[in-house]
Formats: sequence, structure tokens, C-alpha cells
Amino acid sequence: MAAPEALRQLSRRAWEPALARARRAAVLMDAPSAEALHWAGGAGELLAAGALAVSALSAEAAVPAGAARVVFVVSGTLRGGAAAAVRGVLERGAVRHCALVCGDEADGGGAADLEETLRRWMGEGGRAEVVLRGPPLLAPISAELCLLPALAALLPPLPGPGGTGPAEVGLGALPAELRAAVRVLVGELDSLFTALGLREESFAVGALSRVVAAELASYASARNRRRTATNKASVIFVDRTLDLAGAVGHHGDNLAEKILSVLPKLPGHKTDVMVNMVELTALQTTDETCGIIAPGCLAQPNEPAAKALWESFMNLKQKEAVMEARRHLVEAASRENLPIKMSMGRVTPEQLSSYIQLFRNNLKALENHCGLLQLVLATVQTLKHPQTSKWDNFLAFERLLLQTIGESEMPSVLNQLLPMIKSYNERTKDDYACEDFLILLVYIYSVVGEIKCGKELDTAEEEVKRALVKAICDEPEPSPLLQKITGCDSSLNLTSQKATDAVDGIFRSLRDIARVRMHMKQFHSIHNPGSNTHQASYKPLLKQVVEEVCNPDRPDPVDIEHISSGLTDLLKTGFSMFMKVNRPHPGDHPLLIIFMVGGVSISEVKMVKDLVATRKPGTQAIVLSSVLLTPHSTVELLFASDRLQPDTRI
Repeated sequence: MAAPEALRQLSRRAWEPALARARRAAVLMDAPSAEALHWAGGAGELLAAGALAVSALSAEAAVPAGAARVVFVVSGTLRGGAAAAVRGVLERGAVRHCALVCGDEADGGGAADLEETLRRWMGEGGRAEVVLRGPPLLAPISAELCLLPALAALLPPLPGPGGTGPAEVGLGALPAELRAAVRVLVGELDSLFTALGLREESFAVGALSRVVAAELASYASARNRRRTATNKASVIFVDRTLDLAGAVGHHGDNLAEKILSVLPKLPGHKTDVMVNMVELTALQTTDETCGIIAPGCLAQPNEPAAKALWESFMNLKQKEAVMEARRHLVEAASRENLPIKMSMGRVTPEQLSSYIQLFRNNLKALENHCGLLQLVLATVQTLKHPQTSKWDNFLAFERLLLQTIGESEMPSVLNQLLPMIKSYNERTKDDYACEDFLILLVYIYSVVGEIKCGKELDTAEEEVKRALVKAICDEPEPSPLLQKITGCDSSLNLTSQKATDAVDGIFRSLRDIARVRMHMKQFHSIHNPGSNTHQASYKPLLKQVVEEVCNPDRPDPVDIEHISSGLTDLLKTGFSMFMKVNRPHPGDHPLLIIFMVGGVSISEVKMVKDLVATRKPGTQAIVLSSVLLTPHSTVELLFASDRLQPDTRI
């Protein structure tokens, strides 16, 4: 079976224990579980299996009076906030029968101990069942991309001023919460590879990737699996922080990337967005925040036409994707005998809106094509969104920065940015807001690589810092992103000192971002300075990695490190120094899995797919990661003050 189809089936199989226990039950699940279900099949599957209610897991969650039992679905193991919420529900005394579906405890515990804990929380006479899930909860975003929503906050740590060498980091050297996240990731990947019957060779690019690959290589259950599994695969772990320009840059011309970047997020979700559905109703309102009509979304796992259109949004250029949206809409209207007038030529948002209006008063047509209409509405709202025109401004400015970085030192690049930092009262709609500058700064420091430190750079940075602090303090109300970065939820609490502390912390991280590739030999640079005949350009690290994997000459990779999984591998590596022994190469196997540790962008997924298809046609490529990144979500992941805090609420 093709790997994408196998992953899709697995993402549904992970829900079988919950579906089997859903009849006359109230199902309570945490946010990562809800996100996985949203992309794998939707809450409708649980309701169809007889669930009385499906809702978010919290200590205050209401349980319907007629519920025979409560089914708790937890994305990881039962600890921290999830344990506190389950305990809160059970200690209210109304639940006498419960089932818990959760991940396996890597460090002992087991189902019997958990059942005893649940019975204690319920009180005398309570019945409890614990089901340890097999495959992990996956969110299948597209044919080539699956996410593990439980690890959305995972990001490789930056090297710090001393700059730890690549060999110096082991699991024990990591902070406790990052250590726990790595253990969860290794357990999830082993479950996934077990379900796929994989025997993998692991490779790593970056310090945290090396830790993850080494833990997976020595994980007892994974070693047993590799002895008997028959499907060979290469798994390459790549640290996100080695190339942040790929996550904050406005590359290319991709409709899915723009939709995910400009439309507001669905509450509780890291990936999907809210699509305003008012246009399909008789409600006359221009209020963007109108909450009477439930929002639409992009995940349409049960509607083939909508799923095919979403794949087009992911894989085609924007112009072609918009034409696909029109084609699907015209075909749907024709099938429903709606009076559609075909027009050729350029597709406009107004034209798509006029086609959507045809479905408005036809309930049967609305029901038949609801998923498709949500995707086309998302397209219309994105094309009309003010942030979309800003996207092209970003792209132009990033190209200019690439040119400047090649010709000038860092201080003059920062000086070029300085006059553009304007306070709220001075800005027009086309000017960059405070968080836009954070995006540009991450892009600059990631692309430029190692910086020549000195008084001139310090002065230039201080001026940019002062301008940013002033702009942040002048905001009438800090945006949600600025609230997370400064730790202040209102302009009343946001003092100049708090803004200064936040901006100082950001610039310390920016210096670390510039330093992060200093130990690399082959992938040391992601900036092509250009020449008299060619413009300067950005060369994505992931592209360099995949090109190396697909190189027909199969040279020994310098920065793609093979992580040995036992004595045989070690002997091979040792003998290869003085004998002709074939060392494992990431291009050896028919399946290539790239795991981006810390998130991936849509343009990177498309690039991997296209490169492997042209350079190594017989190979299947799959991208796995923890979260799908947009420029704003990357800045939040890097600088938000509460990222990856230990979950100790019990």
C-alpha cells in the first residue's frame, strides 16, 4: 500500500477504541486529540457511533444526564493538565463508569495502575477501563503531510552565546520539559513505524534531531521492531531552527499558505482556520465577528471533491489553484442544475462569489457540496483580505534584503529597516505593524548566518530596539501575539520596562539564530549572494538536504549524520574508514520520511514532493512534523513567554 494511503488509514484506526465505546457516552477530549480527529474524520464519526455529546476536556465539562459512561480521549499520557481535568470531572461524583483512551506510559505505570487511579477519583462503586492506544493521533493534512498535534510546542533550543558544539548535546543535557517532549515523540514515532511495519535507518541534521534519532535508535521496542519489520525506509530528522527563513519567509505563490496565514484560527486549533459562512445565509451583516453562524473550515476528510481541491491548493500555483476552485464550483452547480453562466479568462473573487450565491437557496445543493463551498469561500475571503496584498510587499522586501545582505554588513541592513518602524498613529494600512518587523528580523538573522560583532552592530541594534519598544508601547491595545511576547494582556499593564525586557530577549534570540549553523560544513549557508548575472537568492536548507539525498553520485553526506542503531551499524561505520564498506545512505530506500523537528511550512512540503519526484522518481516522500507554520505562528513559537512550560497542574 502507498505510504500516504497507509497514513490516512492509520489516522482513522487510532480512533477505533473511542468509537467502539462511544454508544450512549459523553466523549471528552483534549485539544490535540480534537485537532487530530478534525483532520482524520471529524466529530460526526463519534456521533454516528452513538455518542450523546463530544466536547472539550476540562474539569468543568458537563456530562449529559442520560450518558451511560464518559469516554476520555487524551493525546499523550495521563498527567499534568489532562490528569487534573479528568480528576475534576470524576470527583464531582456524577460519573460511575468511565473509559480512558490514552498513549502508552513509556516509563512503566500501565493500564492496571491507571484504572486503579480512576476508580479512586470516582469513589466507591465506580467502574473504569483504560485502553492504551496503538497508532498515535495523526492529523493527515494532505497526501504528503501528517502532523502530531500533541507536540505542537516542540522547538529545538537555540545554541546560546557559547554555542554548544553538535556532539555536546545529549538527552540528559536538555531542560526537563524538552526531555519529556522528546520521549513522547520517540514513543509516538515508534508506534507509527510499528503500525506501518517499517525498518528505518535514522539520519539527523542538527543537535536536537541527533538526540531524537539516537533515542529512537536505542529505544527497546524500536530495536525489537527493526529485527522483524520488512518495509525499509530512511528517516531524516531536521532541526527547524537551522533555517527559520523557510518558516517566516513569504516564498512562492501558494494559495493554501496564504489562506492559513491570513484567516483567523479555529478556536483551540493550531492549523485550521475559520471561514465566514454568512454569504451562504440570508443574514445581512457586515460584522466580521458575527457569531450566529458557525464558521466553516479547510479540513473536509469526508468529501472527495473538497479533499481534491485542498490538494490543489497545497500543490499548485495560486492562479492555477483559483482556476481549479472555479472548475469544481461549475461542475457542482451543473450537477445540481443551477443556472450557471460560464465565463472564461481570469478568475476574480467577485466571480466566485456570484457562483456561490447560486447555492444559497437550494438546501439540497448546499448539503451535497458544503465542504467544497467552504474551501471556495476561504479562497474568496483570502483574495480580498488586506493581509494578502501585504504578502507581495513582504516578498518584494525580502528579495531586496537578500540583495542588501550580499552587498553590505549587518548594521546597514538594520539601518535600512529603521525608518520603516512606525508608531500606531503614523502607520497607514500598507505600513508594517510591530509583529511584521519581528518576522522580518527573524528572516534577516536566519539568512545572514554568522555576524561580525562589534560596536557598529551594537549601535544599529540599539536603535532598532528603541524604535520597536516605542512602537509596542504606543499600540492602543497590544495584538494577541504582542500579548504573548510581552506577557501583558492590556496596554494598561504594558510598561516601557516590560516592552524593553521583551525586545532585549528577542534580540538575544536573534543573535543565537544567526549562530545556529556555525558547526555545519556543507549546509553552513542558506544565502546565495548572487553575481553580475544572477540575483541574490535564498537557498532553503531543506532543499539542500533533499538534493544531497537525491544526488545520483551518492557522496558520503557531510552534515546528514547517520545514527547507528546497534553493533552491526557501528562495525560498518568503523570498517568503512579503512575498507570499502557501503555506509548507510539516506537515498538507499524506497520510502523517504523527513521529520521537521519544530514545524514545517506548506512551501517546504511542496518543495520536497517536487524535488523527489523529479530527482528520484521511484522514491515515495512523506513529511512529518509537529505543527504547520505560518510567519506569525513561527514568531509566536520562538518568542512567546509561555512556550513549552512544564505541565505540572496536579
